[in-house]
Amino acid sequence: MTTTLRRLAFFTALIAIWESIYRLNGEFSFFSTRFFPSPSGAIQQLYKGFFETGILSNALFTSLQRISLGFTLALLIGVSLGILLGRSKLADETLGSLVIALQSIPSIVWLPIALIFFGQGNTAIIFIIVLGGTWAMTMNVRMGIKNVQPLLIRAALTMGYKGSELVWKVMIPASIPAALTGARLAWAFGWRALMAGELLGRGGLGRTLLDARDMFNMDLVIAIMVIISVIGLIVEYLIFAPIERKVMTRWGLAK
Repeated sequence: MTTTLRRLAFFTALIAIWESIYRLNGEFSFFSTRFFPSPSGAIQQLYKGFFETGILSNALFTSLQRISLGFTLALLIGVSLGILLGRSKLADETLGSLVIALQSIPSIVWLPIALIFFGQGNTAIIFIIVLGGTWAMTMNVRMGIKNVQPLLIRAALTMGYKGSELVWKVMIPASIPAALTGARLAWAFGWRALMAGELLGRGGLGRTLLDARDMFNMDLVIAIMVIISVIGLIVEYLIFAPIERKVMTRWGLAK
């Protein structure tokens, strides 16, 4: 609770300072007020977008649909590839090199190709979300599989585990902390890829932000940025952080 109060106090202070600067600038005109939004204006745009026009609620729903599907696919593909690379030396030396090469390419670079093949719809954007998250998930699962303690593997072999049973009952459970890190990175990269993709696609928060900029509605731009940030905070503190605490406690890694 103390940490939550500190965070609330910190952000409240930042907003108060920002609003004060905005009002002082409106009074003394230090610089142009046209492109300097205010917190109160952003709050008004949030209210209008969610409860009057519905622009922001529709855009948020579209973005959440896209990230949910893209993130799920990235997890499934990344876990499968990570297990393959972690278990097969041949796959690691061949396919693993390709994964490392693809990991260095920002997912947004694939957007022009995605638009050519899939058009300006959901498929193109989901495609780059998957590319944004898959490689981080793959490499973390791979490292988790490779870093399983040899003692655990020898003990499992002594108990008769072998083949797929060894993978599912020993190696995968032991690599869950690394997989959690991969999931967190996959989410971050996928969320950024989504916002970038929507700038050139159709619908969603990214496209709405671009339209707001074109209309010189900077209050709406800030409102959308607030939504993007709040979603990131919610996923981090209400989803990943509790899961991480449980995993670290279960695996004896928490202090």
